[in-house]
Amino acid sequence: QVPLEESGGGAVQAGGSLTLSCTVSGYSDTDNVNCVAWFRRAPGKRREGLATLHVDGMPTYADSVKGRFTISQDIAENTVYLHMSSLEPEDTAEYYCAADRVPHVWFCALGRDFNYWGQGTQVTVSS
Repeated sequence: QVPLEESGGGAVQAGGSLTLSCTVSGYSDTDNVNCVAWFRRAPGKRREGLATLHVDGMPTYADSVKGRFTISQDIAENTVYLHMSSLEPEDTAEYYCAADRVPHVWFCALGRDFNYWGQGTQVTVSS
């Protein structure tokens, strides 16, 4: 089991920005997870993949957030961030980070069935 903990959620007005953090236990360890992703689930909707980042770099984004959201990492702090800007009420959702160990950076993708998940953090965007 790999503990993940999200933080940084909250309420923000439309047009505003918010940065979420995902602390991944042992992220920088050689034998531990090396791929982290952000997902969200809005009420009444299916879970949506947002972005992935391999420990060696190469972020990927869903088209719905490309240009507005940025995924980054601080390996020394075992933390992966999701910076969200130009937020809209439609971005209101519970946001989750997920992690896994992949054999190659190409496998760090939103379609992957991630093994480890955090508990989520709520983001509410008001108009």
